[in-house]
Amino acid sequence: MRDFISNVSTVDMSTDTLSGITPNASAWLDVRGYDAATIEILTGAVTDAGTAAGFTATLQHSDTTANGDAANVSADEAVNGTVTVTVTDDAADNVVAGALGYLGNKRYIRVNYVGTTNTAAVVRTIGRLGRPHRAPTTYIGASVAAT
Repeated sequence: MRDFISNVSTVDMSTDTLSGITPNASAWLDVRGYDAATIEILTGAVTDAGTAAGFTATLQHSDTTANGDAANVSADEAVNGTVTVTVTDDAADNVVAGALGYLGNKRYIRVNYVGTTNTAAVVRTIGRLGRPHRAPTTYIGASVAAT
């Protein structure tokens, strides 16, 4: 049996403060060299989410790191067809709000956060890469800034 540490890389993609309807994208996760990728959405303080407001995290992909090349991932390119995570509860502080698994064939993936009028939240984006083409991997990976 192979150990898990040698077969996974963890990447801290960003910690973002969401405010109102201003979109906020995480850094890119480079999936080259891996056959599995998951992005986890973790919350910090969530205020003014309300039951009808809050924010949505949408999985995006691209062949480049250019912001303008980012496109939303389609359901058939995501694990279980899930391409978004939505938080609408003020009590959703310090939790894993959800995870998005990628099945597509683009080189880079990220999450784009969009809130509603009163959104105020801190979110953290963690990338997990698995099934490397070569093991052992470096456990802590690096994210790629958008250009």
